[in-house]
Parts: sequence; C-alpha cells; structure tokens
Amino acid sequence: MSLGHEHHGDAGHHDHGPRVLPSSLAAPEEAIKAWRTRLLIVGAAATLISLAFLLVKGGPGHILRAYLMGFMVSFGFAGGGLAMLMLQYVSGGKWGLVLRRPLEAMSRTLWLVALMVIPVLVFMKHLYQWAAYPNAQATLQAYRHGLMTQEQMLTANAKHAMLSPVSAIVQTVIVFGILLTIMTLLNRWSLQRDADPHAGTQSSFDYWRIKFENLSGISILIYVILLTDLAILLIKSLDVTWYSSIYGLQFLVGQGYQVLALGILIVILLSRFQPMKTLLRVTEQHDLGKFAFAFTMLNIYLCFAEFLIIWSGNVPDEIPWYLARIHGGWWVICSLDFIFHWLIPFTLLLSRDLKRNKQKMIWLASWMIFARCVDMFWLIEPNFPDAAGNLHLSGNLGILAYVTVPVAVLSIWGAYYLTELMKRPLMNVNDPHLEEMLEPEHAH
Repeated sequence: MSLGHEHHGDAGHHDHGPRVLPSSLAAPEEAIKAWRTRLLIVGAAATLISLAFLLVKGGPGHILRAYLMGFMVSFGFAGGGLAMLMLQYVSGGKWGLVLRRPLEAMSRTLWLVALMVIPVLVFMKHLYQWAAYPNAQATLQAYRHGLMTQEQMLTANAKHAMLSPVSAIVQTVIVFGILLTIMTLLNRWSLQRDADPHAGTQSSFDYWRIKFENLSGISILIYVILLTDLAILLIKSLDVTWYSSIYGLQFLVGQGYQVLALGILIVILLSRFQPMKTLLRVTEQHDLGKFAFAFTMLNIYLCFAEFLIIWSGNVPDEIPWYLARIHGGWWVICSLDFIFHWLIPFTLLLSRDLKRNKQKMIWLASWMIFARCVDMFWLIEPNFPDAAGNLHLSGNLGILAYVTVPVAVLSIWGAYYLTELMKRPLMNVNDPHLEEMLEPEHAH
C-alpha cells in the first residue's frame, strides 16, 4: 500500500456534482504504522513502570485490579465494535458505512482480548471472594475468621452454580467461542461481498443485505445475553452480594459510548488522508456526533435511574454498593465520573457546530474514552475492603497502577487494532449507500 494517493486533488471538493471515488481505498499505511509505533512505545514504557509497582506495598493487588479494568475497556472496544457492526447491518443507512471497516477491525481484536482474559482467570482467587472460597466449607471457615460477612457467605453459596472457578472458566470459553464465531462469519462475508461477481447489481445488494441481517438480528440478542453474563461474572461479582437487573444493559450502552468515541476519532484522523478524505463528508460526521449524543443521554438515564430507584427504596441489601462509592473520599471520584463521563460530553454534543468541527471532535472523542476508563475505575476499585483508604499516594504508590496498567493494556490493544485496520480497504464498495456518500453536500 502506498501513500501516493494522499493529495489535495479535486476528489473531495466537487460542489456541483458527485465526487470521484479515489483510485485506491487502502488505508494510509505509513500514517497508521506511525500511530502504531507510538502506541507500542507508550505501552512498553507503561509496562516497565507497572512492573515496578510489584515492589511496593499493595502493588501486586492493584496491578491485578488495574489489569481487570484495562481488560474490560479493551473488551468494550472489541465486543462493542462487533455489536455496533451488527446494529449497522440490521438498521441500515449510510451513517454506518464509513464506520464499517473500523468496526470490523475492532471486532477482529477479539482474538487478542480472548487471550487477555487468561490472567484474570488464572489469578481470580485474588480478585473474587467466590473464587478464594469456592465451596460451602471454605466460605464457612472464612466467615468464622472474619474474612466474609454472613451475607457474603450465604450469597456466595447461593450463587455457587454460576460463581465458582470451574464455572467461570466454562462460561468464559463459551462466551468467547460464540463471539469469535459470529465475528469470523461477518468479517469473512464482508470480503466475499466485495468480491461478488454480481457486485453493483440490485440482486447482489439484496442477497448480502438479507444475509447480514439474518445473522446480525439474532446475534445482537445473543450478544446482549453473553455480555450480561460476562459483566456479572467479571465485574458485578467483585461484590458477591450486589444485585442489579440492569447491569448488562448498562455495559451494553457503555460499550456503544466508547466504540462510537473511538470510531469517530479514527475516521476523523483518517480523513486527513485519502480515501477517507473523500468519503467522510460533514454530513456523516454530524450524524455520528448525534449518535454519540444519543448514547450519552441513554448512559445518563440508565445510571441515574438505577441510583434514584435504589436510593429512594432505601433497602439495606442494596444501598451499601453506593455507600462504598461515596464514603472515604469516593464522593470526589463519583462527582468527577459524573462530570467527565456524562456532563461534559452531553453539554458539548448539544452544539451542532462542534459536531461538525473535526479538531474539536477529535478532542471530545479522546476525552470520552478517558472518561470511560474513569467510570470503570469507579465500578471496580470500591468493591475491595481497602478501597476507602486507597485514595492517597503516601505509602500507597500501588494505586498508580490504575494509570499505568490500563495505559499498557490499551496501548497494546490499540496497536493490534491498527494492524487489523491496515489489512483491508477502508470502504465496502458493494453497498448501495456508497453512491449516496459521494453526492455533493447541500448544507454547511
């Protein structure tokens, strides 16, 4: 692949007629390789710093918790990218065509994410009470020694069918096995669609549309079930007594939030080069901004509605989860999470001009990814007994692992994502919406 097509020709500037599809739809390899190199350097540096925390008090525990945080954000991009890809196939519309190949690349990182879950499973007894005390006899001994409360003991025993080391491994294998199968089929069909001998005909369009819709429709439902299971297993069960019927949906919306942020970021950065310079119109960028705004509002609604219902109900079995995220200085993190994750994106995405401004959207999309990491920190760390006293650096340098470890994990994931992004042309050519994207814009 060559960057010879990176020029300022007329392809993207026709005001009175359709624009010309660039001769090459290949990704700008040199630029992407440069981005990947930077990520690998950052990842290597963050990994070395993280290893140093093994030598400080409480460091190994914080490294493991921080790794779980980095893993869940990475899974959010990979699994969420697959879900968003399926949503685009089911809903149709040209809004998703510009994102399709970036979403396919995200979904193909599921192979890496499946490997990344192994350390979580290997060291699960250091994260989860149900893994440290895997049977009724062990929970009884832990209760007698003050390591578990009576409620934790009884709940862990009641949930043993789902929350046990063997069951956790089986569930994880099933989840990733199914997701990898769906991902493989969708990615394989995408290449076959462009290579169709009848490409460009209505019969070809209809055949592939129906084929993708049939798989994606049922697979979205399957994904929601599998995501709910994994979210409960890896995050909610950090507090074995916590119940939430909306947990899976919260993670699903959160994944949409972060996937759209990364998708917007990558297509705008790619629009500095051909072919995305021609393909990304202001119209499509504005549509993606509105979509991100919708997910931001849904995120606010789900999280605040759950908080309001539980707080107003004032049931002793439910409110401790929130109390742990308010006491001991956690009210500051809770407030920052609200401001970073919801208030800032919501306020800025109200602006039509901002959604149509590439540079501002780059900064906002990057901020949304950072805010998702803050939210994941707020979900994970307060589950541990020492969390209330961890919000300081004096004698507690290990808490900084929550910065370096996720940076290392996400940098490695990002480098692999960019590698996958380079493997395919940036646009599906056998799609009727491509012609619409080449039409001149009528509103500025």
